[in-house]
Amino acid sequence: MVELLLNAHALLGESPRWHAGESRLYWVDIDAHRIHRTDPTTRRTETMQLDGPVGCIAPRAGGGLVAGLKGGCALIDAWGRAPRPFGQQVLADIPEQRFNDGCVDAAGRLWVGSVTRDKTNPAASLYRLDPDGSLTKMLGGLLTSNGAAFSPDGRTFYHADTPTHALRAYAVDPATGTLGEGRLFHQFETGTGRPDGGTVDAEGCYWSALWDGWRVVRLSPAGELLQTVELPVQRPSMIALGGPDMRTAFVTSAGKALSDEERREQPHAGGLFAFRVDVSGLVQPGFAG
Repeated sequence: MVELLLNAHALLGESPRWHAGESRLYWVDIDAHRIHRTDPTTRRTETMQLDGPVGCIAPRAGGGLVAGLKGGCALIDAWGRAPRPFGQQVLADIPEQRFNDGCVDAAGRLWVGSVTRDKTNPAASLYRLDPDGSLTKMLGGLLTSNGAAFSPDGRTFYHADTPTHALRAYAVDPATGTLGEGRLFHQFETGTGRPDGGTVDAEGCYWSALWDGWRVVRLSPAGELLQTVELPVQRPSMIALGGPDMRTAFVTSAGKALSDEERREQPHAGGLFAFRVDVSGLVQPGFAG
């Protein structure tokens, strides 16, 4: 059921984003400071080398990419171009933090969160980057901002603070981008994997990649477990839905910080995996900036 699409040997593969206009999967290796784009048909992969970590990317509506980097967000005007800072570089003077997971809402705003190295210090935050470059803090007191995704109607925002093992759902105003009350969406048991990156399908179900969980899961809009897909790697990091019919799941993974024994058990750690799903994904909007 699960196919190794690319034996990428990524240190920290993340942020898979299907580009429908190019029929390619964009994704990053955070710790190797690389942006990749892969043609799933030919398996040919092109790579951009940056000079620092890149936590997430998303296509822009007008072409190019928006990226969450070490100190702030940036625009990449075309493939191979150097990133140019965009908006307040809010993390530039916080060496223990960098930007991490992010996604774009229907209005073309990027929701992007940070991660802190010290997992006892809840100093990370979630921000909203508007197309005019303004940056608004939406949530604070986090350790690892992850799992950002929106329901099909844009009225529910899903989010994980990974070390808490919890997924939360927030009411959101699609017009203004204002967050309302949050509620516990799903709590994973300690030791069974922690919610990392996620996405939502056309039925409004949420897919979550479980770090240290060897699997991805599909949850109903009510937070009930509907499906489990086992993977041959310990640390799947994020899932995206794409392909010509939007029914191929792409999963990135991490290969860093594994013991010799763990590497023998999972020789394809850091690989890019794919499998087919019954319910299609949603074409993701582009960043409007």
